[in-house]
Amino acid sequence: MPVVARVEPKTIFTSAEWSRLTSRSSWRGMWLVAHAWGTIAAAIALVTLWPNPLTWLIAVMIVGARQLGLAILMHEAAHGGIHANKAINEWVGQWLCAVPVGADLASYRAYHLQHHKFTQQPEDPDLSLSAPFPISKDSFYRKAIRDLTGQTFVKQRLPLFLSLFRRSHADDPISHESFVSSGADKMARFLGLNALMFVLFWLAGAGVWYVGVWVVAMATWLPLVTRIRNIAEHACTSTGEDPFSHARTTLASPVERLLIAPYWVNYHAEHHLFMYLPCYRLPEAHRLLVEKGLIKRMEIRPGYLDVMRLATSR
Repeated sequence: MPVVARVEPKTIFTSAEWSRLTSRSSWRGMWLVAHAWGTIAAAIALVTLWPNPLTWLIAVMIVGARQLGLAILMHEAAHGGIHANKAINEWVGQWLCAVPVGADLASYRAYHLQHHKFTQQPEDPDLSLSAPFPISKDSFYRKAIRDLTGQTFVKQRLPLFLSLFRRSHADDPISHESFVSSGADKMARFLGLNALMFVLFWLAGAGVWYVGVWVVAMATWLPLVTRIRNIAEHACTSTGEDPFSHARTTLASPVERLLIAPYWVNYHAEHHLFMYLPCYRLPEAHRLLVEKGLIKRMEIRPGYLDVMRLATSR
């Protein structure tokens, strides 16, 4: 299949508008990373100072959403948007965003750029995330229960953990390459950095909350909001030729931005149209598209509940 059509920005925006939309700030990119970790620290402090079921639940949901936020900022780094200095962008994107949540920036970038190249086409590596929809409500509820009970987390992480103990075969170079790149190395980095985090939690007097909040959030709320994010971005969108229709923008409320969709990830249609815009410029891109009447060609939903009704309408 041919690659998806690209939109020429100069046919839509004035030179001044495009210059403003594409302007990047290294300080702002670094602030977003600091904000993610600061929000995590604040949520941990909340439950540490006032430990009760309500503050624990709030902390788990906030931390899980910021873990997704770290993955979103890894995505930003994959597009070169965290810092103008490439070395700093790569280091921050890898060690402060990707590795803490078990991801890898370099392998993600290669995968993700294929997604942009072939969005909603048979060659799209993310097509399996959107192709099954719409599904039934019962099917979604079963998936959500697996997410919230840790089953999804175990299913995804256990093979990587077991790869640490597999012996490679010298006469099987393909198997060895797969073992090194996608299994043991990624898990070793993840476990090593998380061991350091446990020490930092313990030194801060919150050691119990490393497991009680950070790990619990990663095993429960993070899989659920990641699933909702994946559904919202491409489920039940067009596979046709118009690039305006391949992704969805969800007009998230403040609560949804806090607990489901941090760092403007809800402006996914704008991101696909102009993928090198910094994430903090996407709301302005959306506003300009509304003013120019192009929003009618796009898939826009008023909130995540509305998206889920659409995605579970079978």
